[in-house]
Amino acid sequence: MAAGYRVYLGAYTGIESAADGIRLAFADPGGRLRCTETVADAFDPSFLALSPDGATLFAVNELPEGRVASFAIGADGALREINSQPSLGGAPCHLSVHPAGRFLLTANYATGNVAVHPIGEGGVLREACHEVQHSGSGPDPRRQEGPHAHQVVPDPSGRRVLAVDLGADTVHVYDFDPVSGHLALRHEVAVRAGSGPRHLAFHPRGDRAYLISELASSITEFGYDADTGALEPGATRSTLPDGYAQQNLAAEVVVSPDGRFVFGSNRSHDSIAVFRADPPGLQPVDIRSAGVAGPRHIALSPDGGVLFAAGQRSGTVQSFTVGAGAELTPVAEPVSTPSPVCVLPAQSSRSS
Repeated sequence: MAAGYRVYLGAYTGIESAADGIRLAFADPGGRLRCTETVADAFDPSFLALSPDGATLFAVNELPEGRVASFAIGADGALREINSQPSLGGAPCHLSVHPAGRFLLTANYATGNVAVHPIGEGGVLREACHEVQHSGSGPDPRRQEGPHAHQVVPDPSGRRVLAVDLGADTVHVYDFDPVSGHLALRHEVAVRAGSGPRHLAFHPRGDRAYLISELASSITEFGYDADTGALEPGATRSTLPDGYAQQNLAAEVVVSPDGRFVFGSNRSHDSIAVFRADPPGLQPVDIRSAGVAGPRHIALSPDGGVLFAAGQRSGTVQSFTVGAGAELTPVAEPVSTPSPVCVLPAQSSRSS
């Protein structure tokens, strides 16, 4: 027996996929994955999140009439569904839990709105207590005909919530009421037209944030004022090599726990772009093969020593050790799993 940790895998299900729900893998201390069977039946659980105490897992059901679901985590990592609620929108694609653990935040892609659900005792989801609707569009007629909320995440203090809208080329900053769960718009930050912002990740100090834009294949560094919620744009860097002219869709952005590096994934180019983040300025370091096709999601292990890349098109997950200079070294051959689109490293466990 060796110390390791659990890794939950969200997936796209449906007639063209062998996936039938949320799967559980185990990672050894070096990041080598051992995949197991499905631990919860669910339709299109394409994004997952954990409660702060690690006792509950939440998942979207990316349906035309979306839902969010709550699961109790057993001692062996197995999941037991507690309940589910309507997400108040179409195709929910992202969710997160407020740091206090009392509210679930959900972004509905198809309808461009954000919903807030209270979390009751034992992880029970209550009916939504608040919903905000985005508006606007962008120059891409296929992807930006209207608002498409792609992420909703609290800032490190929990006083504000940020929602990234790919369709409207905006980041919405909301004041968050920790009692009622209501959102009040404080700032609506416009980014470059047609860039299609997708996800945002905060620096551990909370004074900066990094926004990856799907359609522009770029990452922008923002200064963040925790007192006012203001975002101040800084350097923008491409996630692609110089001269690369083929189509690409950037996907996920993560920041190392020590705040020194930022990683962004590229689909089609199938790579991971690495940037130095500290000191400020976002300097390119390298672009490495993701080891999978269609890396829709990447995630770091709890200590930042391993990076996981989920290959939606290849049906594989690749793990890398992260060196002192952010060198990515494959741990082993990719692990096969149907249509992985979210990787969620969880609390420590004991695994063989």
